Amino acid sequence: MIQLGVIQTLHIVKKVEFGVYLSDESEEEKILLPKKQVPQDARVGSSVSVFVYRDSKDRLIATTNTPKVTLHGVAKLRVAQVGRNGAFLDWGLEKDLLLPFKEQTRKVAERDECLVALYIDKSSRLCATMNVYPYLDAHSPYNTDDRVQGTVYEISKNFGAFVAVDDKYSALIPLKELYGDVKIGDTVQARVTGVKEDGRLNLSIREKAYLQIHTDAQKVLQIIDSFDGVLPFNDKASPEVIKRETQMSKNEFKRAVGHLLKEGRIRITDHAIRAVDPGNGRDA
Repeated sequence: MIQLGVIQTLHIVKKVEFGVYLSDESEEEKILLPKKQVPQDARVGSSVSVFVYRDSKDRLIATTNTPKVTLHGVAKLRVAQVGRNGAFLDWGLEKDLLLPFKEQTRKVAERDECLVALYIDKSSRLCATMNVYPYLDAHSPYNTDDRVQGTVYEISKNFGAFVAVDDKYSALIPLKELYGDVKIGDTVQARVTGVKEDGRLNLSIREKAYLQIHTDAQKVLQIIDSFDGVLPFNDKASPEVIKRETQMSKNEFKRAVGHLLKEGRIRITDHAIRAVDPGNGRDA
């Protein structure tokens, strides 16, 4: 059976002026390999490795070109243009690949790169989807504390940021580990904090507490400086205020503030935190 969206080996059953017709062993179905794609030494009975898709007239057609993604695979593709039905992606073939609007998890524009999977729609056409979760591999080679890189493909208010590690493996940055302005499509550097029973990864974009505290302390100093040396709240502020202003949890903020206080870099008042000049102990 000839398979749509798959690289497969077929054999030549007929030569015509505009190309050759290919079939599998059953020879129940034949598809065209255009003349410009036919190998020079091709003859009836020869085997050819081809990818099968649909042309602009919705007919099955073969190509010896290799697409950037195959059926149920995941890849980053560039948007060639945006049309009435969705975006069209450059996937290495003459006819661009449709990413329907309903399959977009964020609005894309020309020249954007987006992580997509290849699937067959209800009309038996190859299409792209940004909902890549079902197509990701749950069995990665990574272990706890390994450093990884991945693409954010979904943000959930209940769970966190879903990430495709290496654009291939399924992972999650839980809400408690998610800080900063992380958006769909972002590439993130992360640390593996755990491997679930099903093989999926849990990640953090922050270091372990004893390593992160120095980075957080410097960040707090920069934030105080942005308020002209006086932060208008202290470590007793609500978690919501702290998260909004610093992108830290309350515990992380308190650790950083405690570290700065111990070093004599700040002074805490009833309603504020003031930067201190470490040379003379006075407010900066």
